[in-house]
Amino acid sequence: MKLTKLSLIATLAISAAFAEGTVETVSAEAVKAPEVKAEVSNSNTTINGNAKFYYYTNDSVDLFDEASSAASASVTIDVTHKIFEGLTANFSVLGFTDLGDSVGEWKMEYKDTGAFFNVANITASYAGTTLVAGRQLLDTPMLGSFDWLLAPSGFEAYTLVNTSIDNLTLVASYVNKLRGNNSGEDFVELEGDNYTIGASYSDVFSASLWYYNVDAANYTQVYADAGYEYSSVKGQVQFASTDYDDNGEDSTAFGVKLSGSFSNINLAAAYASISDRETGFVERDALYTSSWNIMASGYATDSFKVEAGTEYNSLSATVSYADYDTANEFDVILAYAVTDYFSLDAIYSSTEYDTNSNDGAEGALELIATYKF
Repeated sequence: MKLTKLSLIATLAISAAFAEGTVETVSAEAVKAPEVKAEVSNSNTTINGNAKFYYYTNDSVDLFDEASSAASASVTIDVTHKIFEGLTANFSVLGFTDLGDSVGEWKMEYKDTGAFFNVANITASYAGTTLVAGRQLLDTPMLGSFDWLLAPSGFEAYTLVNTSIDNLTLVASYVNKLRGNNSGEDFVELEGDNYTIGASYSDVFSASLWYYNVDAANYTQVYADAGYEYSSVKGQVQFASTDYDDNGEDSTAFGVKLSGSFSNINLAAAYASISDRETGFVERDALYTSSWNIMASGYATDSFKVEAGTEYNSLSATVSYADYDTANEFDVILAYAVTDYFSLDAIYSSTEYDTNSNDGAEGALELIATYKF
């Protein structure tokens, strides 16, 4: 997937999932295979995890050539321990190893072997309010964990979530450090104050409003979206205004999306327009035309995306095409649940850039085998 060199804005990141139960707000509609989890638990402690094999190859040399490939195996263990009612400790540790130069010379996480805690926090809940302090994953529209390869982006942060009002979620996060996706084991201190405050409403009509202050990338941003579902059809709109501190041009983004299900086929079409400058985002964005490789926020232009998907027994398939004026991308994503605990995924992406760009491979294949325990 993302072998492009991301800007500072793209490599600082945040995302919202906590080891005990995931706290989900309004997030990008990620294109990834569903996961199945098994759990081992007693009255106070829950343990689950997965073992994963990941193979990546692109045609920068040739598909399956060692020089343009990578292969790793990893084990992730998630532990949640209830200290007492309303207070839990949560941990997620990942260990990984490269499978050798004869399989792939490029190193995932840029190391042969390693281990790190991607989540290590205390979660306190009382009367509809939850505080998460420590290493965690976050999930907001324009500041969220990028989940690719061995582990999603991790953050050291303080997050406050309130769900006291039906269908309404209030979120505030203050972020100190980041371990970027595919960047190794270290959490990097972020400069200045980096935080987000947001509210999301979810029902037949859904909407969210977010404010971002990202001193580490010198911008503030207001993001809003809304959607309405009638029968099997859903319409959505979104808006983002990014105010940069460098006295240069600011950015305005607008997007619309129409999706629906017809005879077991899921169809979607989206359009986005970004004016004057790239949209500020941290690690991943929620713009409707973003694809497996390309984040639409990085292109100050009009873009569109069409997508079709279906499920048959334990197999799901998605095909999409997106155009970004100076680039385009075609993706085929397959996910097969062999059993409740074992899944296989395959992703083929073909990405074409203009002749003046060297932003990564044009064709890439990813193969993933995951065993949940």
